[in-house]
Amino acid sequence: MHAFEIDGVERKRGDYIIDIDVLPNRGPDCFSHIGIAGEVAAIFDLEFRKKEEEVKEGKDKSKDSLELKVNDKEGCHRYTARVVKGLKVGPTPKNIKEKLEILGLQSINNVVDLANYVMLETGQPLHAFDLDKVADQKIIVRRAKKGEKIDTLDDKTYQLDKNVLVIADPEGPLAIAGIKGGKKAEITRDTKNIVIESANFNSQLIRTASQRIGLRTDASWRFEHGLDLNLTESAVDRVASLISSVAGGETSGGRVDFYPQKPPKRRVKLNLEYVNSLLGVEISAKRIKEILEKLYFEIIEESKEELLVGVPSFRLDVYIPEDLVEEVGRIHGYENIKPKFPIASLVPPLTNFSVFWKKRTQDILKESGFSEVYTSSFVNQRDVDVFGYQEEELIETDNPISAEYQYLRPSLIPKLVKVLEENQKFFKNIRIFEVGKIFRKLSSRERKEKTALTGVVSGDVFYEVKGVMDLLLNEMGISDIWYDEYQPTPEDSKIAIWECKRCAEIKVGDDEIGFLGEINSQVLDSLGVEGRVVVFDFDFEMLEGEASEEHEYNPVSSYPEAVRDVAVLVPNDIFVEDVLNRISEAGGELVRDVDLFDIYEGEELPEGKKNLAFHIIYQAEDRTLSSQEIDKLQNKIIKVLEKEPDWEVRK
Repeated sequence: MHAFEIDGVERKRGDYIIDIDVLPNRGPDCFSHIGIAGEVAAIFDLEFRKKEEEVKEGKDKSKDSLELKVNDKEGCHRYTARVVKGLKVGPTPKNIKEKLEILGLQSINNVVDLANYVMLETGQPLHAFDLDKVADQKIIVRRAKKGEKIDTLDDKTYQLDKNVLVIADPEGPLAIAGIKGGKKAEITRDTKNIVIESANFNSQLIRTASQRIGLRTDASWRFEHGLDLNLTESAVDRVASLISSVAGGETSGGRVDFYPQKPPKRRVKLNLEYVNSLLGVEISAKRIKEILEKLYFEIIEESKEELLVGVPSFRLDVYIPEDLVEEVGRIHGYENIKPKFPIASLVPPLTNFSVFWKKRTQDILKESGFSEVYTSSFVNQRDVDVFGYQEEELIETDNPISAEYQYLRPSLIPKLVKVLEENQKFFKNIRIFEVGKIFRKLSSRERKEKTALTGVVSGDVFYEVKGVMDLLLNEMGISDIWYDEYQPTPEDSKIAIWECKRCAEIKVGDDEIGFLGEINSQVLDSLGVEGRVVVFDFDFEMLEGEASEEHEYNPVSSYPEAVRDVAVLVPNDIFVEDVLNRISEAGGELVRDVDLFDIYEGEELPEGKKNLAFHIIYQAEDRTLSSQEIDKLQNKIIKVLEKEPDWEVRK
């Protein structure tokens, strides 16, 4: 509730092992016993005394015994080293050896074990080289050369490359920086003089190198999470002091230290009212200061309203005020913060009508038995030729990856018909649609992109699809709909793909918003499509503009309806809409609906004539219509139709 979860507690050799699940952002300071001890002290309000290491130094200077050269300053941010001479390598004291073994580390010798001990204690990885085995007593930090190899302490050989940072001498690599030491300068029983490395390497470089060579160690794990640049000093002093006290020898004075750029001290302004506002609990300014100081944050300046807080160098995860608020909240205790419902204004979002009507259209068509598909945004030359598109209105791609992607699609129809053709072998009745972008070139410089709604249906279903279109438009709140039989001009090529007399413009008022038609057999044969195919094609942006969420509610009549049929023989140039209008006007309010259910043109009919058959639905809102009333209305409608000299009602 204050810092980390405990994965387990185990008793071993009279001691307790606490397995702490440290969060990744706290790796730089809490992958160590000292870091965890500081957390415990802050949580339980205890005093934490961190001892400053005193190193007994000899007369010799470390810099006189060791030369350091860092060639890769991006890969190595700091390199601190100390020299210890005249030591004796041997067994590790029992108390330290047992602690290491309890923590899963195998004892090697007193020098190596003490370096591992201080790494666990401070979090800083350390490594010791036999100084006498370092050529010319010169250490070089550089990138590995192509084809370079190294034999490591675990008796394995690794192939290196320029992505791997190495610690080397003039003759070759001594260690894989931040990951594993090499055999060449290994500490053995014959070692008398050592150089202790305490460095800070680029975390990303160490992670990459570890993955490339397939080797992960305790050291690389720590470097990957980032480390405090100031930790190298205290850690190297601590291990040098321990080695001198356990293995004897004399620590040379001073350090060899490469530290080219010290990071600026981070400062964060913290508004005291903001702390309480964000946490939802009242914490006094005094308590906030106490908590931060317990966590080693420095109060640089303070006022009644805010604090200027200095961030310790080991807290690499703290940059903004919210980070400090989190520190105050977790130490105060989240269990001490009572849950409260947030106070906020619920403001409904503005409706995106493009999304709304697209979703509404999709739902209506799916409920009508259609399946939605998504097709490619490109067409090829064959599509252009078959469907009669003019090349001057097409947008050609500059670098098509194949001939199939030569043009941006000017319509959704070609690809949908292709989908229908590919699925005919599996399904008898196909109803598919798509809402997508189409592209046209208006001039050499002007391009137009718009959204279209297109569907294709297999079978002799022209009037059935017309009924679906009526449903779609009515559900979208569009009125004043009518179908204008398409009459092309001689220069209009659009009629080339449509079956004559089975295509119509869908209009709202005087505006054409869509087209309904049956594709002619020549086009279908060239595409390998069997049977008949009916297509509807809408300018979706115009459709959206006409749509309305407002609907006028008309209660359903509780009285029965009556259906009578009428067939009219008319000249071929007469529009269906003309006949529908005559019927509706003559029938008045008692004609609830008129549906065209058949158009017939054949040898049995006089030349230049067609037969139109309609269902007329009669219904009153306040009574049941008698047979006499219906007959009277039917006769009235017939008389109105027969007033036209070239029209004949079939009896």
